[in-house]
Amino acid sequence: MSEDPLHNLKYPIGRYSPPEVIQQKHVNEWIDQIQSLPSRLANAIVDISEKQLDTIYRPEGWTIRQVIHHIPDSHVNSYIRFKWALTEDNPTIKAYHEDRWAELYDTKDQPIQDSVDFLKVVHTKLVHILKGLSEDQLNRTFVHPESGKQITLDWNIGMYAWHGEHHLAHIQSVVDK
Repeated sequence: MSEDPLHNLKYPIGRYSPPEVIQQKHVNEWIDQIQSLPSRLANAIVDISEKQLDTIYRPEGWTIRQVIHHIPDSHVNSYIRFKWALTEDNPTIKAYHEDRWAELYDTKDQPIQDSVDFLKVVHTKLVHILKGLSEDQLNRTFVHPESGKQITLDWNIGMYAWHGEHHLAHIQSVVDK
């Protein structure tokens, strides 16, 4: 079985692969990544051109503009999922059609600085919650309706740390050209 030739363009840092046993040190590292993402994103795009913003980072992918707007859209959904898992017993979360969101007017036309600023606010609130989680809270779960999987909050922290790094790598691949 041959690997998808677009695999490295789709997953420049690889797929999310958390350790089998998630320890507090992993959670702390992931929270640090989440906390620093807004400033690292802002730095990555400080001199980005309109041409680069409208560049598709891989065949059948989004433009860099869409990726920049997607990150806070996704992370605000994650923030809500954390809140549900902390206040309800193993809730089934609401999935969203990220591909449809990426086609909306705001994602194609709104200034990217608005999404960078929004990401800063979302991450400020998210990190504040994450830093206060107890071990019991880190083990709380929600159910993803598409996979049916029960997801722990510690696993989800890692997923969103990875998600930010994943898209930052997409952006950097165009900026560095």
